[in-house]
Amino acid sequence: MGYVDWEFAKTTGRKLVAAGPSVTREEAIAEVEAIRAAAAAAREPVAETARLRTPDDAPDALVVDRATWIAVNADSMSAMLDPTFEEIIAKRGDGAAATPNATVAAVGAKVTGAEAGALLAFMASKVLGQYDLAPGGTPALMLVAPNIIDVATTLGVDRADFRAWVCMHEETHRVQFTANPWLREHLITQARELAVDLAPDSERLGELTELLTQRLPEVFREGSTGLAGLFTTPEQREKMADLTAVMSLLEGHADVVMDDVGPAHIPTVAHIRAKFSEKRKGAGAPDRMLRRLLGLEAKLRQYRDGAVFVRGVQASVGVEGFNAIWASPQTLPLAREIQDPQAWVRRVHG
Repeated sequence: MGYVDWEFAKTTGRKLVAAGPSVTREEAIAEVEAIRAAAAAAREPVAETARLRTPDDAPDALVVDRATWIAVNADSMSAMLDPTFEEIIAKRGDGAAATPNATVAAVGAKVTGAEAGALLAFMASKVLGQYDLAPGGTPALMLVAPNIIDVATTLGVDRADFRAWVCMHEETHRVQFTANPWLREHLITQARELAVDLAPDSERLGELTELLTQRLPEVFREGSTGLAGLFTTPEQREKMADLTAVMSLLEGHADVVMDDVGPAHIPTVAHIRAKFSEKRKGAGAPDRMLRRLLGLEAKLRQYRDGAVFVRGVQASVGVEGFNAIWASPQTLPLAREIQDPQAWVRRVHG
């Protein structure tokens, strides 16, 4: 079964996830086809704007519901984290105290599976699309149909234009990874290494429990990085910051490409951007608290900081000069450079 019961996570997630918008079967089929067509139509404009080329035989986007999104991400989390758990246990030693009996292990796996399922259920109603890195499997671009319908309806924007807008952003992520094959393995490796580094030993776990009771209010403050920010050492925070810088780059670049492509292909792109930005700011209080607890509010800043970085670099050295960023892990931006695009320009271009 392993350390997390991922099948139980899927079951829990499916039970807890909010119901999607009410549509007829015919409407659902039509929406899926429209999203699939919008994803295909986004390929050439995105490649042209980003000036990145990918294989012509790249698979089509997968248009999924919330339950399928949960299942795919549970499988990816399993492939990402299970080897990490093994490494953590090996690092701590393999004595009897480190190896629980079968009953305790099964119960623990169910508990952590339920926790993972609850998190996936929350995220499944928020995510519009995702390029699944699929460690150990086949990467794929996923678009979550009920969420695209739901957000377009909530915002009161043109559904076809919103559909195209989302596909431009997510297609950029596919291009980032397929045009630069080394990037996927680099991110997977970095994430696994960081997870091993962040795992506390029994002594540190006791310290963290006490720290949590003393400083929990900090987690819910505006701008918080969530529990991770509370539990990490300065050295760990530096590693997290550099990995976050790469995520900021990816999200910011997708936002820039999406908005640059938009005016020529999406008539209401300015209206959509304004309404979407307003929605980000106007999340309800319970939703905001959970986002802060999980550090997801910090993710929203990735879009803004990353987009400012991309536009700053492109203004200085153009799109081709910016694309030097994809040459190797050494040319990816450091945390301090996300806030100072010219620092990256000086380091990479001299």
